[in-house]
Amino acid sequence: MTPADLSRTVLHAVRRAVDEDALRAPVPARVRVERTRPGGSGDYACAVALQLAGPAALPALEVARILRERVAAEPGVGRVEITGPGFLSFTLDAPAESDRAVLAAVREQGLAYGHGGALGDEIHQLHHAREVRAAVTAQAVFRLLVAQGARGRTTCEQAPDPDWARLGVTVNAYGTPPTPLTEIRPVPAGATAGELLERLGPDAARWGLLRAAGHDRAALGPELLVQGEANPLFRVRYAHARARALTRGAAALGFTAEAAPYGESPAPYDRAARPLLDLLADHPGVLLAGARHRAPDRVARQLEAVAHAFFDFHDSCPPLPAGDEKPSAAHRARLAIAEAAGTVLAGGLSLLGIRAPEHL
Repeated sequence: MTPADLSRTVLHAVRRAVDEDALRAPVPARVRVERTRPGGSGDYACAVALQLAGPAALPALEVARILRERVAAEPGVGRVEITGPGFLSFTLDAPAESDRAVLAAVREQGLAYGHGGALGDEIHQLHHAREVRAAVTAQAVFRLLVAQGARGRTTCEQAPDPDWARLGVTVNAYGTPPTPLTEIRPVPAGATAGELLERLGPDAARWGLLRAAGHDRAALGPELLVQGEANPLFRVRYAHARARALTRGAAALGFTAEAAPYGESPAPYDRAARPLLDLLADHPGVLLAGARHRAPDRVARQLEAVAHAFFDFHDSCPPLPAGDEKPSAAHRARLAIAEAAGTVLAGGLSLLGIRAPEHL
């Protein structure tokens, strides 16, 4: 069960409780689950009982008890506990089963893994100044919103810079809006689109403009072009290219990726894989948070974390056999994890408008 699956499961439990008249409260549009903080109980936690206590005219602990019995019966949920004033803490079934669900979702959805309809009822008009960082940020935020089901457009205070098109920026209209709009105003880049394109090219320029939070200055120096692990952009793109190379190498050796069989927990699902598998599971939540908070920098940092965890996993659990070693179930399962990481990296880069080359 992925975090998105768990969120839908809790929301379904709320609907059931309302339909059965066990709970008299409006059903929320969405339910947010988060990874349990250090020292907490279970794998994930949710504050929906506290959210519904007021409308239901019941103590939060009573709402939590009503929901616990309905969530606990769902497949994939191992244990549900009530903690604190009414938080629900969830322990999922065997990690290997949850991991398989994540890998299956990535394989099935491809570059659209993490996209969804959570914001399907929202319409946005993102307005920005005639400045390159504002324009690129607004375009990235728009992509994130659309990936979560929202609709909208981007507008600029003045006629757009012609060079913006080379950075993937589209402006639907320009001029002073008649009513206040959602404004995208990061710290200005201090350079024009043409200057950045000449110095950095489109991919490095976009990464530099989007990597820093909007209230921080963007790092737009020559370090963005360094072909080494000290450059986060290179590391992310190299991790993607390496994942694709593993698939080609496996094909040359006559095997393909395959998740570990149910009931088994071979090396791919041991401690070395845990950070990477957790990041892959968290990816949909990061994309949704990036859209809600107008923060493409969150996606960039997520991709950096995935790339770092990928190389740690790759070095500890090689997906390809070495020397006279024969391909085994462990190699096939490791390859499945590596391929999922490559897909997530490619999908995240695409949302930021950055190419993910298969050879680097």
